[in-house]
Amino acid sequence: METMSSEDLSPAQMSTRTGVTIDTLRYYEREGLLGSVGRADNGHRRYSQDDVSWVEALRCLRDTGMTIEQLRHYCNLSAEGPTTGPERHQILVEHRATVEEQIADRRNALRLIDHKLSFYAAETIPTTASEETR
Repeated sequence: METMSSEDLSPAQMSTRTGVTIDTLRYYEREGLLGSVGRADNGHRRYSQDDVSWVEALRCLRDTGMTIEQLRHYCNLSAEGPTTGPERHQILVEHRATVEEQIADRRNALRLIDHKLSFYAAETIPTTASEETR
């Protein structure tokens, strides 16, 4: 067994730290998105600080719409080492552009919602005190 650090985390601690459920952690491991997770002498999973950083990155990418297939490709490239840096960089550049488009779409939607809110507010707020008594 590996020597575990006192800073290593149990699955529950990892879940709390990263905001990812234990089931998701296991899923990431099964799908090859999370490298070899350490084990304590009793066989229980123990997550390192590097694992925390990696899961936080995965969560960010997933939360911004990167597919599992894209994540898997990115993780496989990462496992291959520094020679794949340019390809990983390009993946992130393209994903960033996608996220920028999503943000623009959300801003447009927010403008429409604000317009509707101002319309309804004007319709329901009395304009003079005498109108309140009607």
